[in-house]
Amino acid sequence: MEKAMQKSHGMSYAEYGRKLDNRLEVEEKREKSYRESMRMAAAHQRKAHQ
Repeated sequence: MEKAMQKSHGMSYAEYGRKLDNRLEVEEKREKSYRESMRMAAAHQRKAHQ
């Protein structure tokens, strides 16, 4: 988990836990990524069912 956090967000899990600003930044990126993947999945579904 530590390696994934470092690779994905450029900070250790300890840094993530220490500062609220870091947590908010990471969670905002995760939310954006999630929404983008859901948008792409929906577009793919629409194309598959035409």
